[in-house]
Amino acid sequence: MLPALDLTIVIPSWNEEKNLPGCLEAIGTDLASKIVVIDSNSDDNTAAIAKRFGAEVINFTWNGKFPKKRNWYLRNYTPTTKWVFFLDADEYLTEEFKAELRETLTTSDKAGYWLNYTVYFLGKQLKGGYPMRKLALFRVGAGEYERIDEAQWSRLDMEVHEHPVLEGEVGVIRSRIDHRDYRGVSHYVVKHNDYSAWEAARFQEVAVNIVSTNWTWKQRVKYRLMRSVLIGPAYFCGSFFLLGGFRDGSKGLAFAILKMSYFTQVYCKIREHRKSSDKQHQQKSILSSVANA
Repeated sequence: MLPALDLTIVIPSWNEEKNLPGCLEAIGTDLASKIVVIDSNSDDNTAAIAKRFGAEVINFTWNGKFPKKRNWYLRNYTPTTKWVFFLDADEYLTEEFKAELRETLTTSDKAGYWLNYTVYFLGKQLKGGYPMRKLALFRVGAGEYERIDEAQWSRLDMEVHEHPVLEGEVGVIRSRIDHRDYRGVSHYVVKHNDYSAWEAARFQEVAVNIVSTNWTWKQRVKYRLMRSVLIGPAYFCGSFFLLGGFRDGSKGLAFAILKMSYFTQVYCKIREHRKSSDKQHQQKSILSSVANA
């Protein structure tokens, strides 16, 4: 058995009893020095499953303000290991990834690493479409997830599309992690409805200064495209045609349509927000005029 890496794996969770056993089993017993599950008051067997696998369980109750789950953990339970790795419960470490992780972290001088993922949809690994990758592994103390003071825009108690802002050079681990969600299409649709509401509210906050120095180029492109109804069709064409989603047949087509629908929802909710804001502004102007008459 190989010695454990100087690494804490942190798994944010809420009602993840379908995904968590496979996630923890894939990690194994000798990869990380510590495994932590941050649970948001699950009402299923999530906490019990985590404890059965030997993970530490920390309960998190969001107060609707900054920080959310990951930054809250970094600030209140700062890991004593050199590295921290945020892994979702529907993400499963492959043997290839674990081997590259061991080789990389043993001699690394980087601040963090972008990680690559496979995407499974309707039980099949997709060959095409936009690649999925996240900056989810970094040195403890090198930074935290970007700060967004959202004041309860949504019910989402965990960072959605925020990236860690790190001091130092960032590398890439090429071997992929399997992204599989066993909660079905209904959960996918509900989740992305919540995500689109969050994205629309965030857009309203950043519309004045659309370019942030802390954003990735993908974030900058996305927030520019959100101004146009063409964001949905643009995503579809890029994913299905340019990046080979057509190779996955009907499943690839369905996945691209769902993603197009998501970005179209974001656009519509942005327009809805603007209309509501304009109406409120008009009402305030009328009340002010009446008061000064």
